[in-house]
Amino acid sequence: MPPKVVLVTGVSRYLGGQLAAVLAADPAIDRVIGLDSVPPSREMLAALGRTEFVRADIRNPLIAKVISSAEVDTVVHMNIGTAPGGAGGRASMKELNVLGTMQLLAACQKAETLRRLVVKSTTTVYGSSSRDPALFTEDMDARAVPSSGYAKDSVEIEGYVRGFARRRPDVSLAVLRFTNFIGRHIDSMLTRYFSMPLVPTVLGFDARVQMLHEQDALEVLRLATVENYTGTVNVGGEGVLLLSQAIRRAGRIPVSVPVPLVGPLGGLLRQTGVADFSPEQLRFLNFGRVVDISRLIDDFGYRPRLNTAEAFADFCAGHRPVIDPARIRALERRLLRVATLNRIQEPVDA
Repeated sequence: MPPKVVLVTGVSRYLGGQLAAVLAADPAIDRVIGLDSVPPSREMLAALGRTEFVRADIRNPLIAKVISSAEVDTVVHMNIGTAPGGAGGRASMKELNVLGTMQLLAACQKAETLRRLVVKSTTTVYGSSSRDPALFTEDMDARAVPSSGYAKDSVEIEGYVRGFARRRPDVSLAVLRFTNFIGRHIDSMLTRYFSMPLVPTVLGFDARVQMLHEQDALEVLRLATVENYTGTVNVGGEGVLLLSQAIRRAGRIPVSVPVPLVGPLGGLLRQTGVADFSPEQLRFLNFGRVVDISRLIDDFGYRPRLNTAEAFADFCAGHRPVIDPARIRALERRLLRVATLNRIQEPVDA
């Protein structure tokens, strides 16, 4: 049975607003309520269609009145910050993410009309370390438990969500662990990283990166809202790219940085506003992270339309390269032909 009244948190952000707009276009849904502490942009407000925007903070206990008075039966929690700079600092970010989620769950627990909860989580809960498996499944724990930033917040959020599930077993619950989003419209740590003319990498490391196109992410969120899947599922594109491959395809110039200088460089980039790299994100650029999406395909019933390489190619198509990748490939082919020819012409010792 499709939902009748859906509340989406974080609608002033790109993906939350896009989801609310898609749900509002569904005639089977009676009402879509979009909630955020800041108003959406003019463009986003126009795209929201018949979505009813409510300016409210999920950290405020009044959120319970919004849910009960509207008789909300489905809540999609998207209001989870990933960058301290965008949230006004690390303390504000943690307050929004963890305390805000706790307050929202408390309101959901009291709502008699609530039947479904969808939570946007992240694969950063698996951490990043040299001891990681080739593929993380949903049943695995982090080999190095995240100790700071967005990753730590996400681990705590999932813990509170599990507690909610025990208290309200009548509410169907879906936890979506997304890999890094990529696309022409997403603004994230990774898109800013690959948009830098000079891209810093860790000397001696070449991380495996798995990405999900923004449109695939939107469709998974829509299906999770209107369908009845319950449980935790990894959501990412098929396949991986090495960090060096991605930088090259983006037409950027890699700059190898020795390990002792990575932390200070990340701090400098944060201070200057170039990129908001947390220690957890820097570890990801060291070791990468790849997850198994068998459950997404087999149980959830969705196969991403674009794999990691195709999703990244779409991102690259919307950004002008510093160095044309086609010229790099042509130069490599020319050097390979020269090297092969020289080898053929080398004299053979008698």
